[in-house]
Amino acid sequence: MMNCLRFFRLCATLGMLGVVCAGGWTASALAQERAANAASLMLLLREAPGANKPDDIMVPADPVSPSDGGWFDYLGDMQLRFVFDDGLSLRDASPQELRALDLTPNQAVRVALQNIRRVYGEPEIRRGNGGLMLIQGKSADFSSSYLLDKEFWPSLLAQAPGGLVVAAPKRSSLLFVPADDARSVERLRKLIAQLHSSSERGKVSSALYLFKDNRWSVLQAPATE
Repeated sequence: MMNCLRFFRLCATLGMLGVVCAGGWTASALAQERAANAASLMLLLREAPGANKPDDIMVPADPVSPSDGGWFDYLGDMQLRFVFDDGLSLRDASPQELRALDLTPNQAVRVALQNIRRVYGEPEIRRGNGGLMLIQGKSADFSSSYLLDKEFWPSLLAQAPGGLVVAAPKRSSLLFVPADDARSVERLRKLIAQLHSSSERGKVSSALYLFKDNRWSVLQAPATE
């Protein structure tokens, strides 16, 4: 106890106590903020009108002037956006906040999906009309986000070795059919434009995608205006 008292008296004498304490508090506050951001990091899919990116390699939406550092062009006409979810609202992640997490974009996707699963549950499959299969979680805001879940889709290929045709017309809607089910695929081809246009807000993609051999590709290009 005496040694501690002597240390603090020495710091005060040298004018250092405030600096040491402030520095410790600042470091602790930053660590807490970083932990909170990591625990609330999630992702959303949004529409990038006019785009038709052929692969799912994430590219900064504006590499020249990345003011929106949490946005990435993803696949087809889809754009990925990192957000923080405080339980009441969603807030776009700033470039500084993402850098502070010290995660690569792919690592950030994994963390975001882990958080979505933890808070809003595992993706559930439900049978819809006409052979269409629906994927949903406990929050409609993140239903389409499960498209990026690299653990979920390979598990479905065991039942559909020919691949899966997938649609994400809006934020709350994610659908798929086996690629070898010609009737259901044709139904989805005819429905995608209607499903996409039925939502004024939360649109994601007017394209159809193929998941096969553990990789994504564009099966039907996005609609053009």
